[in-house]
Amino acid sequence: MIRGRRAWATAIAVLTVAGVAPTGAYAAPAPPEIPGATATPHAGDALPPGWRIAGENGRSHLEWRAPEPVPMGDARVEFRANGALVGVPEPQDDGRTFRLPLEEVRTADLGDLAVEAAGRRIDQAPGAGANRKAKPPAPKLPPKLPAGTVDPGKPGTYATTTGEYDLPGVKLPGFPERVEMRGVVVAPKKAPGKRPIALFLHGRHATCYVPGKDGEASGDWPCAKGSKPIPSHRGYLRDQKLLASQGYVTVSISANGINGQDWNAEDGGAQARSSLIRNHLGRWADWAAKPASAPAAVRKGPKADLSRVLLVGHSRGGEGVNRAVMDSLYQPPAAQDGYRSKARWNIRGTVHIGPTIFGHNPVPDVPSLTILPGCDGDVSDLQGQVFTDGTRGVSRGKALHSSVYMVGANHNYFNTEWTPGQAQAPADDDFWHDEEAPDPLCSPGAAGRLTADQQHKAGATYIAAAARLFVGGDDRVRQLVDGTGRRAPSADPARVLTHAVGGNRSAGFLPDDPQGPPKVTGAWLCDAVAPGRSACMGEKDPGRSPHFAFWRPEHEAGRRAVALDWKKPGTVARVTPKKPVSVKGAKSLALRVAVPPNTSGTRFDVHVKDAKGKRAKLGSVKIDGLPGTDRTSSHWAQEVRVPLTAAVRAELDLGRIAHLELTPLSSSGKAWLMDAWSWKPGIPATPAAPLTRVDIGRLTVKEGDSGFRTYQVPVRTTGKNAGTVRLYVIDPDTGTSTGKLVKVGPGTAGIKVEVKVEGNKRYGWDKAYDVLVKAVQGTVIGADAGGVLAENDDPMPKVTVKPVADDVTEGSPLTWRISLSEKADVDIWTVAQLIPVPDGRPELSTADVDQEWLSQLVEEVPNPAIPLSEVEYGTLWTTVEAGRTSADLTVPTIRDQVKEPTEYVRLQLTDEEDAPLGPPFEGTVRDTP
Repeated sequence: MIRGRRAWATAIAVLTVAGVAPTGAYAAPAPPEIPGATATPHAGDALPPGWRIAGENGRSHLEWRAPEPVPMGDARVEFRANGALVGVPEPQDDGRTFRLPLEEVRTADLGDLAVEAAGRRIDQAPGAGANRKAKPPAPKLPPKLPAGTVDPGKPGTYATTTGEYDLPGVKLPGFPERVEMRGVVVAPKKAPGKRPIALFLHGRHATCYVPGKDGEASGDWPCAKGSKPIPSHRGYLRDQKLLASQGYVTVSISANGINGQDWNAEDGGAQARSSLIRNHLGRWADWAAKPASAPAAVRKGPKADLSRVLLVGHSRGGEGVNRAVMDSLYQPPAAQDGYRSKARWNIRGTVHIGPTIFGHNPVPDVPSLTILPGCDGDVSDLQGQVFTDGTRGVSRGKALHSSVYMVGANHNYFNTEWTPGQAQAPADDDFWHDEEAPDPLCSPGAAGRLTADQQHKAGATYIAAAARLFVGGDDRVRQLVDGTGRRAPSADPARVLTHAVGGNRSAGFLPDDPQGPPKVTGAWLCDAVAPGRSACMGEKDPGRSPHFAFWRPEHEAGRRAVALDWKKPGTVARVTPKKPVSVKGAKSLALRVAVPPNTSGTRFDVHVKDAKGKRAKLGSVKIDGLPGTDRTSSHWAQEVRVPLTAAVRAELDLGRIAHLELTPLSSSGKAWLMDAWSWKPGIPATPAAPLTRVDIGRLTVKEGDSGFRTYQVPVRTTGKNAGTVRLYVIDPDTGTSTGKLVKVGPGTAGIKVEVKVEGNKRYGWDKAYDVLVKAVQGTVIGADAGGVLAENDDPMPKVTVKPVADDVTEGSPLTWRISLSEKADVDIWTVAQLIPVPDGRPELSTADVDQEWLSQLVEEVPNPAIPLSEVEYGTLWTTVEAGRTSADLTVPTIRDQVKEPTEYVRLQLTDEEDAPLGPPFEGTVRDTP
């Protein structure tokens, strides 16, 4: 196959298929298609500006180039077409270019191409498509909550000491370069005995910068000569000093070596980050056993107590600490892990700050606190909500999982090294700001937007709250993080709301109950993820919901909410679970309900019925929407509680509550019920359950020359108890998924996915048969994606070119036939470069060809005219369709009234590296007689 590396500019030049007449004024052909697909964007359309097909290192890529550098961030950049995932591209060194190998394209239809990161368009200006005729009003901030009985943001009594260590780097599976083992330690002075330890891991940020050159940052690793590593690990010194003053030993570790190499990791680097964390914890365990062997920075502080560990992860670091907890409890496969020893530590809890969770598989039995920044411009879908929602029903449900929604906080300012004016390297505000259409909530200077210092202080306060609750066991802190509605004054003026699952919540009403969905009347069960958009939210709902953050299947079964939409008060929404639930011993019923942003006064009466039909009104609740705009993910569920006193007085059978009823009192409105639980104060013990661990592998095979070969997707399952997962098998041709529940573990058939690969002797793309898996009950998932990759093992057909009409009178098309030596299973794209005509002969100019055709080759038609070889993107493409052996390359000329000499055009077929392929060929255009 021949593929050029020059840009398409705004279109592909017309190259018509042999035997098919061009339509209109030589309209451009549809963009290239994936193997086996015949769908196209729109008849006659070309790729939009910024897109092209490019060749590099023997492969063809779908490429998008941004007009300006895209900051290296934590959200995964995705190509989408018509809302469906096309694939995850590779970032290039220039910071502007993203490439996806064509054999990895996952959809047949490349119409309406878009570039997204965490659900946000990054190929459009902020607010593009939104109605900005009138300036939207500033959203109303939620009221200040009452103060809690304790304030974990207050400094403790210890002075602190700071130092760093730098150990030899470690080799991690799948990463060519070693990863640094560097940490900054902040510890209390003169603290008696062993002290609990908190480990911080930063997220995915640029890795290197050139001192003194503003804006020059890169994702290189190792750093090039003249550049220095960005000290992202030093960005949490304020948080560390607060914890150290309260008696904690703290260490923040560097992960530039992972950030510079994780683009090619199927899990986004989660396993590598886990390996790095556990390598550091392993060293701390060694130093605790032999203090004299520790670096000076460690020896200056008290001995660390590895039985009391808190992990804090920012962005992709959040997913990294989640995997580190999993790997510490449930041993990962040796082949994918960079730390082989068993854990010599006990992780008591985790903090996730604006985290990613690409695998959607949180660890259920270790408490967690997740900070969701309301103005996050990087992980803008706030997918970290899955660290809370995704634990429901998976295990015993006793670990507290808290979500902390911080109004006005962005993604970067929790780390001072990512904050302009505080960082050594170039830094920016990640929230996408448009000066012509500023966001009334999140743009700099908006009333609801926190300053960098306000945000960092609030973040430090809630990190300290997690430490005091999860590690210190102080139950007084719980009311600050579990939806009780109390604030920590040290976080002021930040407006912070919280909700939680787990802890002393028990049997409840779950729309996505693993036992089966409930029956719903007066409302409806909606799917959190459906093709193109959450089915739970309509096109007119501004913004998005963290509860409906996308996973990779285009339709995710089993994740639901109860959606209410009423036009008059009194429309009862009733939820009836498969089996009656028990609320015995509970104090209240805790509901998590989302209402549209910026709304006020949404009210419900809450009733329950027992299995005998006896009904009691528990009380009424009022919910005001969070402040939000069309650029935020503000459809977030707030926790409201109603006491069960009335049900006791009415003598309901509290062991068999069969129905939950919500009766809107507002005249009209919308709401989404995420779940409802029986609740009582306190936190029970949370020992980790013996869950079954599942890791999906990937098998790479050759397609072969004939017949069918059957392969089984590799799966590793460990554990002594059976559990349930949801398995998705992705069709390699259409990208659609098929999901089903599967039992795994001892005594079950387990996961068995067989793939039939057909061999032939025709050239084609590699073919990926992908499998995804998600925990449902009694399981944890390590590697959540794998499958079988069938590699093409046939050579490309040879390409030749012969003239069909290379000597014409103006007004007739020049035509050459591009021929293949044999048929291929995929479209073959050839590229011809327009090159200068030698010997001083007159050259065909931009005024001599069809102007519509020319407009597909250049962004602006030049005036005055220039020779075709001087066009900036002088690249002509031909598509030889799969199963055919030829196509025609056409240059359409026009007839004019100008007396001209005979003119010429010269073209050169090129290979992947733009090297000439065969001799140049020419066309001659003669003036009209």
